[in-house]
Amino acid sequence: MTSTTPATESSHRGVLFSMCLALVLVVGTVSAINLALPDLAVDLGASNTDLTWIADSYTVALAALVLPLGALGDRVGRKRLLLIGSAVFGAASLGAALAGTTHTLILWRVLMGAGAAMIMPGTLSTFTAAFPPEKRAKGVATWSGFASAGAVLGLLVSGSLLERWGWNSIFFATSAAALVVGLCAWKLAPETRDEEHVPFDVVGGLLLAIGVGGLVFAIIEGSEKGFTHAMALGGFGCALVGFVGYVVAGLRNDHPLLDPRLFALRGFRAGAITILVQFMAVFGFFFVGLQYLQLVLDYSPLRAAIALLPVAVVVVPIAQLTPWLVERLGLKWVMAIGLAAMSAGMLLNTRLDVDSGYLPFLVGLLIAGLGIGLTSSTGTSAITGSLGRDRQGVASAMNDTTREIGSAIGIAVMGSVYGSHYRDALPADNGQLPAQAVEAIRESAAGGIEVTRRLAAAGQVDAAAQLGQVIRVAFIDGLTASLTVIGVVLALAAVAVLIRAPRHLDDKT
Repeated sequence: MTSTTPATESSHRGVLFSMCLALVLVVGTVSAINLALPDLAVDLGASNTDLTWIADSYTVALAALVLPLGALGDRVGRKRLLLIGSAVFGAASLGAALAGTTHTLILWRVLMGAGAAMIMPGTLSTFTAAFPPEKRAKGVATWSGFASAGAVLGLLVSGSLLERWGWNSIFFATSAAALVVGLCAWKLAPETRDEEHVPFDVVGGLLLAIGVGGLVFAIIEGSEKGFTHAMALGGFGCALVGFVGYVVAGLRNDHPLLDPRLFALRGFRAGAITILVQFMAVFGFFFVGLQYLQLVLDYSPLRAAIALLPVAVVVVPIAQLTPWLVERLGLKWVMAIGLAAMSAGMLLNTRLDVDSGYLPFLVGLLIAGLGIGLTSSTGTSAITGSLGRDRQGVASAMNDTTREIGSAIGIAVMGSVYGSHYRDALPADNGQLPAQAVEAIRESAAGGIEVTRRLAAAGQVDAAAQLGQVIRVAFIDGLTASLTVIGVVLALAAVAVLIRAPRHLDDKT
C-alpha cells in the first residue's frame, strides 16, 4: 500500500515538472560526459579503456544501487531520499570538477552515480503513486519522452559549456543543477512511501551490485587484456555468482528487492527486455557516435550536440503518440516495430566511412529516433501496467534498474568493441614517430588526432594529413564493428518481443 499527501488537479503539473527535471539531470549526466571524451584523452592522458571507465563508472554505480535505494525510498519517503541524493550528487560533481587524474575522476563519478541512484527511483514512482489511474498513462508517456530526450538536452548543455570552457565546466554546471532539482522537488513534489513495512533485502542488494559491477568490469577489462585473462574471467565469475545468487536468494526471501517471479508476467518481462536493449543502444551509440562527429567530421562539441537534436525532435512526439498506437496495433507490435527501427538505424550507420559526412549519419539517427520514441513509452508502460497501483514502487525500481543496467552494458560493450577494433586496424609501422606519439595513437583516436595537430604545427603538414587519414579509417573500423553488434542485439530483441510479449497491457499472463 502506498501513501501520499493528497495531490489536487492544479498540483499535478508541478509534480510532473519537478520529477521530469530530476530525471533530466540524472539521464543528461550520463550522456554529457561523452562530448568531453576527446578533451579528457588529451588533458588527462586517458586511454580508450580509461575513457570507457570515466563514462561508465557513473552508470555502473547508478545501475547497481538504483534498486536497493529505490526500495529504501519506498520505506523512508521518496521525496526525502531524492533530496539527500541531490545533495550527494552536487557535492560529488564539485569533486569531479576539481579532479586532476583519471582515477580520481572515476571515483567522483562513482559517488555521483550513488547520488543519482537516490534521485531516480522517485521520479517515476512519485507521480504514478500521486496521480489517479486515468492520468497515469499520459504521465508515463511524458516521463518516458524526457527520459530519452534528456540525454540530448544534456549533450546540448555540455556542448555549449565546452565551447568556452574546459571539461570541468560540465561538473560545475551539474552541481548547480542538482541544487535547482532539490529546490523544485522540495517545493512541488508530495511525499510518498509504502505503508507496509518489510525487512530490507540487504543480501539481494549486495548480490545485484556484485552482478552488475562484475559484468561491466569483465567486458571493459576483457577488451583490453583479453577475455581469457584472469581479471576478465574473475569479473564474469562475480557476475554469475551475483545474478544467480540474486535469483536463488529472491526465491527464498519473502520480501526481496525485486521478486524474480515477476518475470513470469509476460508484460513485465517484455518491458524489461525492451528497456534494457533500448538503453544499451542509446548510450553505447552516444559513446562512439559523438566521437565520430568530433574526430572524423571535426565538429566542435556544441555542433556535435546540435547534430543530435533531431533525435529529441522525433522522440518526444512519438512517445506521446504511443498510447494511441498501442490501442490500435497492440503492445507487442509497437515495441517490436520500435526495436526493429532502432536496429535498422544502427545497421544503416555501419555503412559510414571517413568521407560520408553528416547526412547519411542523420538518416540512420532519425530512423533510430523513431524506434526510441516507440520503445521508451511502451516498455515503461508494460512494466508499470503489469503491476497494481500498490506496487508502483517495484515497477519504478525495475524500470530504472533495466535502464541503467542497459546503459552500463551498452557503454561497456560498444566502447570495448570499438576500442579493440580501432587498435587492431592501426598499422604496425608508424614510421619515424616517437614512442610517446605511437602510444598516444594506440591509446585513443583523440590522442592520435592531437598528434597530427602537433605535426602540422611543426610544419609536417603532409605527414599529419596521412596520419590523420589512417587514424580516422581505424576509428571507422571500430565504429562499424560496435554498431553491427548492437544492431544485431536489437533485431534479436525485436523478434523475441514479437513472439513472447502480450498484445494488451492488461494481459498479465
